[in-house]
Amino acid sequence: MTILQTLMSYLSSHPQPLKQPSSSLHLAQYAPIFLSSSEATRDTQETWFLYEQLFLGSLRCEDNQSAQLCLQRLGDRFGVDSPRVRALTGLYDEATASSRPALEDILKRYNTILRDDPTNMPIEKRRITLLQSLGRTDEAITALTKLLAHSPTDAEAWSHLAVLYRSQGLYAQSAFCLEECLLVYPNAYNIHARLGETAYIGAANNESEALAEAARYFCRSVELCEWYLRGWYGLRLVTDRMLANGSGKAMPTKTVEGLNATATEKLAEIVRRASSGEDGWQGFDAGELEAAKELIAQRSIVR
Repeated sequence: MTILQTLMSYLSSHPQPLKQPSSSLHLAQYAPIFLSSSEATRDTQETWFLYEQLFLGSLRCEDNQSAQLCLQRLGDRFGVDSPRVRALTGLYDEATASSRPALEDILKRYNTILRDDPTNMPIEKRRITLLQSLGRTDEAITALTKLLAHSPTDAEAWSHLAVLYRSQGLYAQSAFCLEECLLVYPNAYNIHARLGETAYIGAANNESEALAEAARYFCRSVELCEWYLRGWYGLRLVTDRMLANGSGKAMPTKTVEGLNATATEKLAEIVRRASSGEDGWQGFDAGELEAAKELIAQRSIVR
């Protein structure tokens, strides 16, 4: 198997490599090998996709030399002024900036690019992310709402705006944004779970209706993806809370007890199979698995 095939096979089994430090490190370690191989000169879609993934992995692991070489070759192939390469260049500059004034200079550069090309979406998204990094959340929210006015089906932007609203304690606005995501991707199980989390966190005074709504969102997330740890974790949390405070008329107690027991069983199976390294169960986040173990260890409130 060639180095290109090896890396593409790895990416097919790790579709979000930057989510895990270990998978980012794996890519970064392969970057110098791939970059010096004859396969790195192939002009194929797979090759350039891999270049971008290696760039991101190297940058995260502070292998700036490999990241810069990946960026240079992407620029040589697609042009340094192409929107995507400009955005990756900005990402590289942000990651290697040594001070806040340096980041402010990058922001000014983004503003200049957008003044000349207001439709440059990749740069606009980098600008919004940089505003957030600089603690200018209100400006980031304003910029995202303007972007969505022109691109209302951009689920990524809706999701980002939901995160910003939630960080400000604006749960109703955050839920609205997530619902907009579902209009684009109705079967996005992770978005259903995030709606459950938002309803759970925003439930004032343990409102039974809000908690029942959260439970329904979590149920939908695990209906769409049976082994979604975050969905089962949320369902266990919210049903614990409903049983401790009373579910009222929003949901029958027997139903809540059944959901609580099922969530506990599913979490226990996920932890057992993932911890044993069983084939097909290696993709779980280590922190989420540890949190699930701790939750299982707590006594269930099922009567």
